[in-house]
Amino acid sequence: MEAELHAALVERRAQALYRTRRVVDGPQAPQQIIDGREVLSFCSNDYLGLANHPEVIAALQRGADEYGVGAGAAHLINGHSRAHHALEEALAEFTGRERALLFSTGYMANLGVITALLGKTDALFEDRLNHASLIDAGRLCGARLRRYRHADPASLDGFLGKHPQGRRLIASDGVFSMDGDLAPLPALAAAAARGDAWLMIDDAHGLGVLGRQGRGTLNHFGMGAGEVPVLMGTLGKAFGTSGAFVAGREALIETLIQQARSYIYTTALPPALAEATRTSLRLLQRGDAQRERLLALIRRFRHGAGQLGLALMASETPVQPIVVGETARAVAVSEALLRRGMLVTAIRPPTVPDGSARLRVTLSAAHSEAQVDRLLDAFGEVLT
Repeated sequence: MEAELHAALVERRAQALYRTRRVVDGPQAPQQIIDGREVLSFCSNDYLGLANHPEVIAALQRGADEYGVGAGAAHLINGHSRAHHALEEALAEFTGRERALLFSTGYMANLGVITALLGKTDALFEDRLNHASLIDAGRLCGARLRRYRHADPASLDGFLGKHPQGRRLIASDGVFSMDGDLAPLPALAAAAARGDAWLMIDDAHGLGVLGRQGRGTLNHFGMGAGEVPVLMGTLGKAFGTSGAFVAGREALIETLIQQARSYIYTTALPPALAEATRTSLRLLQRGDAQRERLLALIRRFRHGAGQLGLALMASETPVQPIVVGETARAVAVSEALLRRGMLVTAIRPPTVPDGSARLRVTLSAAHSEAQVDRLLDAFGEVLT
């Protein structure tokens, strides 16, 4: 077996698909020490710069003083603290839902929802470019999985018409993490209504960034809980902490508590982290100035990239991919940028389709205009 594994790793390296970890010294910030050298990072999902905010750090410290470090057990044993409960109530209010339920990661939240709601007699309809966690959940739940063309409600309608029996759930990213574009939520909701299906939105990259007070993609489109019964959000991106939650009606949340295996059989998040997240939620809601700054940086980057003739995708979010095509070329460009002090990750198959390898630029309100200009200068040297 070891020889087979080694041969597969060698082949992966030859195909420019080998992944390596980088060691970061210090907190999340645009300027970082990574693998012992100073770089300007454009890889983080810390969209509002809250991961190293002093008020969030202080809340974490206070939480550790009160609750200790580990939760000690799963939520259904004795790991569900007052801190967890207060955060769930705050998230429910923030999203305009009856209740919210904490999960340890977004991956576990998506697995928990879909496997709890669907079985072999049911059908699941997913956008082809959904996050891997949604796709894996679909494979695991045993339901009939159909993946419609990206952001194409007509393709979705066609699949819905072929599966009239059992429960039906439509699942989509709100903001697609590798392309940065928005799902057509009003059209998906209309398709769900026509097809007697529930709609689930993973708004990991929309919450905190879009909508009034950062309430996400649904708020951006003026939609509510009636049109999207299942909302998943992560806490490790714009919130700057860690974990995830699902928000919805009472019956949904109680069903997940009873049946979502990724909730039932795992230790709860550290209570101190829940305390830190309540503080980051308050900062996020008051963060209109940060969101305006982030939007200005996005526009600055897109304008500069357009002047350089770079191939941009249709994204008005902090995710700004530049498609270069071949995997080896994407890796080479990423390495060339790194030599110039810019950390921009090369995204390769299977994360993205074959032939669409890209440099995934992510912007943060913590970046400065001068830093964005430095990145554009580096792209100009490498790609033009």
